[in-house]
Amino acid sequence: MPETTRLRDRERTAERLLASSAKLSFDPLKDVDWDSAPEPGRYYCPPHRLSLYGTPLWETLDEERRIELSKHETASIASVGIWFEEILMQMLLRHAFDQDPTSAHVQYALTEIGDECRHSVMFAKMISWMGVPAYGARPVAHNLGRLFKAISTHSQTFGGTMYVEEILDAFQRELMADETLQPLTRQVSRIHVIEESRHISYAREELVRRRLGPVRRRYEQLFIGLIVYFATVSLIHPRLYRAVGIAPEVGSAAAKANPHWRATKVEMAAKVIGVLDRAGLVGRTNRWLLRAAGVIH
Repeated sequence: MPETTRLRDRERTAERLLASSAKLSFDPLKDVDWDSAPEPGRYYCPPHRLSLYGTPLWETLDEERRIELSKHETASIASVGIWFEEILMQMLLRHAFDQDPTSAHVQYALTEIGDECRHSVMFAKMISWMGVPAYGARPVAHNLGRLFKAISTHSQTFGGTMYVEEILDAFQRELMADETLQPLTRQVSRIHVIEESRHISYAREELVRRRLGPVRRRYEQLFIGLIVYFATVSLIHPRLYRAVGIAPEVGSAAAKANPHWRATKVEMAAKVIGVLDRAGLVGRTNRWLLRAAGVIH
């Protein structure tokens, strides 16, 4: 694609997304009912999406502890969402730093940063509302994130964004549509899905515009594989199993071996893995990492 055509196409995308942001954006401090209380007997996310669903350990849990597990797993995923959104905001600032601030492309990057600030506050308030810890990523992933946000390339910035946002989007689309679940987690999911659909479009279109040579493609594949691996294995913190009376190492081992949990990860990642593949970011260099993460067979 000629450079002038690429830039014109990039501006059209950003102008469309800026117009959409102006029409439909939220203030979670006002638009979420934080004064409501959790409703007894309601799960916080679909039970069949929990890491232990279908295992012998699941059968040992009564309904109350299954609901408690759903609360802690939802909080764990949300806290990893905060971790990655903080990384993403810094990557987007680096992306915008050397470009023309009068362009719609840069102005949408700044708009997305504003959205992500609000999303991080929203997830943090939801975790506080639940009364559970903000588990976050484990130390290795957390510190790799510190490095990644400082050195990420164009493909890693937008490929990593696509992966994490699409995984959360797939999970939350199902959550927000299930009327049997906690109203507040459905409300938070709805806001995030609506606003993240713009972020996903921005990242996807930016990602597929870039063409990579064979050597660079292998390099980018390796780093995308690492992002996918560490983001995925960080979703469920082992420490949360203690909340339902299960030792962390026992719960982690059961989840890792659980075909239902693996099927959930494959399903949630299927769309974005397809996009990354079309962008040349899936190949022999990283398929082993994607399998280790449990997102491909």
